[in-house]
Amino acid sequence: MPDPVGAGGPAPFDCGMRGLCPRCGATTLFRGPVAFADRCGACALDFSAFNVGDGPAAFLTLILGGIVTILAIWLDLKVGPPWWVHALLWIPLTIGGVVGSLRIAKGMLLALEYRNAAREGKIAPRP
Repeated sequence: MPDPVGAGGPAPFDCGMRGLCPRCGATTLFRGPVAFADRCGACALDFSAFNVGDGPAAFLTLILGGIVTILAIWLDLKVGPPWWVHALLWIPLTIGGVVGSLRIAKGMLLALEYRNAAREGKIAPRP
């Protein structure tokens, strides 16, 4: 089956949210909560050829870390709870937020790499 790069296919958000293959739309993108499958079981697209890397994890950690820090400071200034309330509230919220949104971010990035035919490789020599 030829790669219809840029033609149709599921939206990148749907690929991340529902685990859809960016080529055929089958729900075969993930084998675990945030781990990609090796290939699509329906159209045999090789997911290991894409390099999503650690960008989504770092990006989400920084964004959610900033939001949680602002909320923790706000809560401390308004209510002044003991330190263990902060620990019980913010640590699970941060971990859950990063892991929960990591699947969406990784799936979207892989779908965008597929759609835009982004591959690692050598730069073509100039004539």
